[in-house]
Amino acid sequence: MTRRAVIASEAKQSRATAPPVIVVHSLAHAVAALSAAADAGRPVMLASATDAGIYAGPGWFREVLRAAREAVPAAQSSALLDCGSDAGAAMAAIRAGIDAIVFTGRADVAARLGDIATQAGARLLTARPAALLDLGTAFFADDEELRRRCADALASSAGFC
Repeated sequence: MTRRAVIASEAKQSRATAPPVIVVHSLAHAVAALSAAADAGRPVMLASATDAGIYAGPGWFREVLRAAREAVPAAQSSALLDCGSDAGAAMAAIRAGIDAIVFTGRADVAARLGDIATQAGARLLTARPAALLDLGTAFFADDEELRRRCADALASSAGFC
């Protein structure tokens, strides 16, 4: 099997076992997603908006995650910060201890960042996984509406995860 075939096979297997992805834009979004995940007894991946690692920064995302996880300690979650093609933002995300980082820049830079991320216990992806739900369309919704949207999305994907 070629290296490309092995990578494609690993990516397919990873998608099949990966937790559902919910894109969060605020602490309220993260808490709602974790609450719904805990209620459903399912792990979830909290993902940032596209390029959030550049404009909001890994420190902001790390603290949103910390506060949300503190608010809902029963939830099982991982996190993904999208750093676009900004290698500096990706390095900052690795230093901030983010679980996984999306980097869409040059392949040679991605390879070096991937090695660094692995050494730090993080994962580097070169493409965003498909999101089950993006809460950006509900930015100003109240907490109960956010939690309901997350719960509905998780319930609708129960057969796929």
